[in-house]
Amino acid sequence: MFYRPLTTFRATQKGSSLIEVLVAMVVMSFGLLAMAATMVYAIQMPKLAAYRAMASNLAEMHVERIRANRVGFLNGSYDDNLSYDGTLNAVSLNDCTYPNCTASTLAVMDKAFIKNAMRRELPAGGMRLSCDTTPCNANSVYGNLWVIWQEPSMASSLNSASSDNCPAEVASFNNPRPRCLYLRFKL
Repeated sequence: MFYRPLTTFRATQKGSSLIEVLVAMVVMSFGLLAMAATMVYAIQMPKLAAYRAMASNLAEMHVERIRANRVGFLNGSYDDNLSYDGTLNAVSLNDCTYPNCTASTLAVMDKAFIKNAMRRELPAGGMRLSCDTTPCNANSVYGNLWVIWQEPSMASSLNSASSDNCPAEVASFNNPRPRCLYLRFKL
């Protein structure tokens, strides 16, 4: 039998362990980068879900105010052009006090209240409301409400096509494209 000397074996193995360590570190760094990106989304998703839940609650609250003031809705006081402008500006709140409160002034107060709540709770929040018949009249039984807001820039990498139910007025906003929640309601 022929045995190789121990010194020759060590000489052939001298640099390969360092290369293996470097390759392992590169592979591990790619894995850690992927895990970090996943963590960013995992932290962001609950906040985005909270915005959707808040938009849903605000839409429901506004529809209940409309149902409480049916006359104001039917005379067109709630029918509103787009109030979303992508800013956080507050809306002045009109006070409707007894005995000077009418269906129209109550509608103005309700709209200002909900717009302020949307801008306070949602980033650059706003809304659009319309009837099936324009303008609203006694034949209007159905309404359409859009709650619109901008999500943080970190969410811009998410697919914004999932919120393609925005009204036509905001479809052209692309920097960043707003999110929309649509609610169809019946009086």
